[in-house]
Amino acid sequence: MLQINDLHVSIGETQIINGISLSINSGETHAVMGPNGSGKSTLANVIAGNPNYSVTKGEIIYKGNNIVEMPPDERSKEGVFLAFQYPVEIPGVKNRQFLKTALDAKRVHSGQAEMPIREFNKLYQEKIKLVGMKSELSKRFVNDGFSGGEKKRNEILQMLMLNPQLAILDETDSGLDIDALKIVANGINEFRNKENGILLITHYQRILDYLSPDYIHVLLDGKIVKSGSIDLANELEEKGYSWVRESLASE
Repeated sequence: MLQINDLHVSIGETQIINGISLSINSGETHAVMGPNGSGKSTLANVIAGNPNYSVTKGEIIYKGNNIVEMPPDERSKEGVFLAFQYPVEIPGVKNRQFLKTALDAKRVHSGQAEMPIREFNKLYQEKIKLVGMKSELSKRFVNDGFSGGEKKRNEILQMLMLNPQLAILDETDSGLDIDALKIVANGINEFRNKENGILLITHYQRILDYLSPDYIHVLLDGKIVKSGSIDLANELEEKGYSWVRESLASE
C-alpha cells in the first residue's frame, strides 16, 4: 500500500528526514517511536501532504503512484488520513457538517453518490458511541471548546467515519488518561482490517499494549535505525533511546 524510498525532507534550510525507507502492506500496523526532534511528526505530515515541508529526495509510493506532488486534499480523497498531534479548531463549521461534507467529497471522488442523510446519521450515532463522545459535541464547531481528550476522540471519530485505506496517527495517545487511552485504542482496533494500514507515531509503549502492532521502528536523527517486533518497544521502555544510540555506536 505504501512504499517510502530514501526519503529526505527539509523545512526551510533545516534537514529533518535523512533517508527513510519503509513499506506498509494492507492489514499491517506499524509503530514509529523516537525521542523529540527525531522526525516522527515530520514523516506523518509529509505523507499527508503538508506543504510546509519539502521533499528534497526520494519517493512516497501510495497504491502504485508517487504522491510527492499530489495536493493534500487529493491524497485524502484517495484514502490517506492524518490524525493530528495537535487537532485544530475550526470555528464556524459544525462537527457533523464537517464530517458529512468530507465523507461526501470522498464518495463522489470514487464515483459514488453522496450518503443519504438518514444513513449518515445512523453511522454517525454508531461511531460517536464507539469513541465515547457526547452527542451534543456534534452541534459544536469542530474541536471548539473540546478538551484535549475530546479532540483526540474526535480524530478517531473522523477516521472511523471516513474509513481511509491508510491512517496515520500522530501521537494520538499523548495527553490521554488511562480511560481515554483505552477508548482511543478500542477505536483504532475497530478500524483495523485486512484492507487498510496504520502508521502510528508514539512516544510511549503504553498504547501498544492495546494495539499489538506488527512492526516497531525506531527513528533517530531523521533515520529509521532499528526495526523489530513488540519486544523492541518493551526494550525501549526499559532502557530508553540511549541504549539504541550506544548499540549503533558499537556496531
